[in-house]
Order: sequence, then C-alpha cells, then structure tokens
Amino acid sequence: MAHVSARGLVQERNLSTSIDSEILIVARIAAGDQHALVELYGRYQRPLYSYLRLRTNDDQLAEEVLQDTLLAVWTGAHRFRAQSSVRSWLYAIARRQAHNALRRVRPHPQDELALRSMHGSESRPEETAIVKEGLEDLVAAIRQLSPVLSETLMLVTVYELSYEEAGMVLEIPIGTVKSRLSKARSTLRPVLEMARGEQT
Repeated sequence: MAHVSARGLVQERNLSTSIDSEILIVARIAAGDQHALVELYGRYQRPLYSYLRLRTNDDQLAEEVLQDTLLAVWTGAHRFRAQSSVRSWLYAIARRQAHNALRRVRPHPQDELALRSMHGSESRPEETAIVKEGLEDLVAAIRQLSPVLSETLMLVTVYELSYEEAGMVLEIPIGTVKSRLSKARSTLRPVLEMARGEQT
C-alpha cells in the first residue's frame, strides 16, 4: 500500500473542502443569492481578468468581457451540474464570452502587460520555471507559438488548470492538451535555454 503523509491528507482534504465550497456557492447563485456571486467574483476576478486580458490584448475589452462572464454565471448557474470543477466552468464561460467579443476585433498575441498580471503555480516546479524566466525572453518566445499552443500553455502553467480542466475549457481531449503542451515547450526550450546561458 502506498504511503500517504498526514500533510498530503490535509492538503487533499482542504482541496476537497474548497471544491465543495465553490459548488455550494454556485448553488446559491442559482437560487438568486447575489452575495454568493460577489463571493465567487472575489475569488476569481484577478485570474479571469488576466486570462481575458491575454485573450483580448485590450484592458477595456477584457473588463467588459469579465462583466459579460459574470452576467453569464448569474443567468446560467442553474445549469451547472458539477460534472466539471467550478474553475474550469468559469474559464470555459470566459473563453466563450471572449470569443464572441473578438468577432468584432482582431486578436493579438500575448504582451508583457498580460504576463505581468499572471502568477505561476508552485505545484508544478518544472512548469513554474518556464513562467519565472526573464519576462522579455518569455514574451518573445510565446509570440513564436500559435494561439492554440500559447493558450493551452497558459491555462496549465499560469492559471493552474489540470490537463482535464484545460481540456474541458478548450473542448479537446486530454491527449490533445498534452500534445499541445509538448509542442509549446519544444518551441520555448531553445529560447529559454539561451536566456539561462546568458545569465550565467
């Protein structure tokens, strides 16, 4: 039998409690509780705005889409069936709202402002290293990626979605998520390795 540490059990229990708490918040929103909507907004305002800033490359448009996302959560909470995490559900809604908004404008690649508003994950050290590289090099490297590769990379490494959650948001199989990440990393690796060499 595999050994499970007490710390691991506590972390797993805390994660489970957090997930259950968010499901209850969505249930309260579905019942018309505006305070629950404010609570959920408080938890996800920053990462959702950062993601939408990444998608739109426009501060004002990102803010507008965030409000559209909030409205969609308010009107659609009764359709949430907890078959995915609340987090992936929110990102999926935000992505659809951004897609609708971007029909009117031309999307641009990620820029430094979008990357500065993000925070890396401590749960995946090998991926956090990518996020913590020199910002200019990272921006330049990411601009070499196609939009589908860069979005997949950011969802997993910056916004801390699991492969399964990212697949739900992007509406692709987990295998495709892994394939895109592999391609993104292989493109980024030479640039980041060069940057590390110059810093030593």
